[in-house]
Amino acid sequence: MLTKSHIKLITSLHQKKFRQQEQLFVVEGIKGVKEFLNSEFKLHLLFSTDAIFDAETILVSEKELQKISGLKSPNTAVAIFNIPTILPNAQEKKNSESNGLIVALDDVRDPGNLGTIIRLCDWFGIKNLVCSNATVDCYNSKVVQATMGSLARVDVQYTDLETYIKDYNHDVFGTFMDGHEIYSQNLPDCGMIVMGNEANGISESIEKLITKKLSVPKFGDLKATESLNVATATAIILSEFKRS
Repeated sequence: MLTKSHIKLITSLHQKKFRQQEQLFVVEGIKGVKEFLNSEFKLHLLFSTDAIFDAETILVSEKELQKISGLKSPNTAVAIFNIPTILPNAQEKKNSESNGLIVALDDVRDPGNLGTIIRLCDWFGIKNLVCSNATVDCYNSKVVQATMGSLARVDVQYTDLETYIKDYNHDVFGTFMDGHEIYSQNLPDCGMIVMGNEANGISESIEKLITKKLSVPKFGDLKATESLNVATATAIILSEFKRS
């Protein structure tokens, strides 16, 4: 049975401070819920209009589902999962990350962009995504929705990005308008790829730490477009790294 306390809890989790306070987040839709149920994330509560999950489910009507859904068109199920505890052995974790590619985000603010980038990391086999503390919360409902379940398979870490990069022992790549054309580069299978803020790109403090600047060239006749969307640029960059 859906109670007032359930409604209050789920509604509150659309705000970051309450997600942090409760250490819970919301997942909507059959596909997303199933992805998280099949992962290491721990289920807290599950509400659905149908008994279709191999987990304890609180059955609700479509009208009740609308009360707890953040979507205009609710999709059968709303679940609450526990936010995993971040382990204290950060240095050991960093050493394990140094054997492949890492994507780092410098203050990406749009939930749709972050969700798409997490999905891209999953597609291209990038296990670790490092975010600056000012990057949008990966447990934001819009981010979770945009990942289409990929958040269950990509390890997202928030940290002081400048300090993190200073301690990193491999090449750090960044995207810039005046960088080396990516299609002419020999790209390694180990390193960090930094993507910048939607409006301002990579910040000056982080730019100083970049060891190799890359760019995606324009091919349009007018070459009038100022820049690429950060998620689109990430897709191109990752594709080239994996192709090399």
